[in-house]
Amino acid sequence: MNQPNRAEDRSSGPRRVGPAPMTFPQFQTLIRDMYMRKDVARGVDGTFMWLMEEVGELAAALRSGTRDEQSLEFADVLAWLATIANVAGVDLNEAIARKYGSGCPGCGQTVCTCADEGKP
Repeated sequence: MNQPNRAEDRSSGPRRVGPAPMTFPQFQTLIRDMYMRKDVARGVDGTFMWLMEEVGELAAALRSGTRDEQSLEFADVLAWLATIANVAGVDLNEAIARKYGSGCPGCGQTVCTCADEGKP
């Protein structure tokens, strides 16, 4: 896929063309479709190292990067997280819903009331 997906606004107003909105499951599927062959060959350990490299690049962008650089690094971290989940056979949408869908895993509230010195 050489061109990003484009969504066209077909309303009576001016035509808007831009990246199509995407759900988390659609994103994980997109990453799987684009990279799964390479990801499986690399394996979990190799893929995890790429994820850690991207987390480091995000840290650097947060310290001294532009808003655009930060945004792109966030996208890279999510892409590599989706990649490693694909290789490990984890559905991220299901995992997120199971862990956070009913509120904070610590206190069970939708606005966390856990003590500040502990996780989360």
